[in-house]
Amino acid sequence: MAEQIAIVPGDGIGKEVVPAAREVLESVEPDFEFAEADAGDAVKEETGTALPEETRELAASADATLFGAAGETAADVILPLRRAVDSFANVRPVRAYPGTEALKPETDLVFVRENTEGVYAGHESEIAPGVTTLTRVVTEAASEEIARYGFEYAANRGESVTIAHKANVMRTTDGLFLETAESVGAEFDVPTDDALMDALAMHLVQRPEEYDVVICPNLAGDVLSDLAAGLVGGLGLLPSANVGDERALFEPVHGTAPDIAGEGVANPSAAMLSAAMLLEYLGYESEGERVRSAVKATLSSGPHTPDLGGEATTGDVTEAVLAEL
Repeated sequence: MAEQIAIVPGDGIGKEVVPAAREVLESVEPDFEFAEADAGDAVKEETGTALPEETRELAASADATLFGAAGETAADVILPLRRAVDSFANVRPVRAYPGTEALKPETDLVFVRENTEGVYAGHESEIAPGVTTLTRVVTEAASEEIARYGFEYAANRGESVTIAHKANVMRTTDGLFLETAESVGAEFDVPTDDALMDALAMHLVQRPEEYDVVICPNLAGDVLSDLAAGLVGGLGLLPSANVGDERALFEPVHGTAPDIAGEGVANPSAAMLSAAMLLEYLGYESEGERVRSAVKATLSSGPHTPDLGGEATTGDVTEAVLAEL
């Protein structure tokens, strides 16, 4: 039975790069069954809700979902979609590709980010006029789950693990995260260290080649992966996966890019690399590697979109990748 892939372009350049990634998926696995649905700012303007129930249900039932981006309604779209697939891990590879004039061409690491709690758990309140609070949630169960995923990921690739934290200040919450991750790591024959997340930010800029897999709490993973994107040419090159026990959602990290939306010059590389991760998640390892190699070859020789210093359109890059495939 063919796998069902939910396609949710969303807003902004999501409407341009997700169709390009779909073409790539169709070219390497024509038996996929695709189902498209809407979400985001435009949908809210039309219907009053940013994430229609039918879209959430589609993501919850499909084998995998390819999502683009959401604008002002991002928190109302992507967080429920991640919950719909029961995602606990956000996986963000950051790699430098030839032809991209990366600041740090030696960069090749992966952030494995806890995806359900931390400050993104949503517990905010105003306790008095002008006084607000945010409750940070860290549990042993979620910390163990993300640590185990990260260590297994590293073990399968023969790589090392760095545990990011701020346990010297947030002694109870990050103390639990660090202690739990170290306990899980003791079960694996994987080189392991830990790093304070602020110091790690500096070291990533100076020596990114020293890091393989970085296991992070939610907010730290979000910030550090965006920082690392600057080392390889920008967010237009970063794919991501939101992984659950039975389903997953894949999305480029770049967002809606409203300054260029609708102009046809968005870089589809991150969406295509997200599609490669989708293929590998479903067991199509060789097809995923074919897509990644085709994107890499296109980045190396061109054409390039304006974010990489070129003048190519989204369509030009898509055609080049398809030709490589």
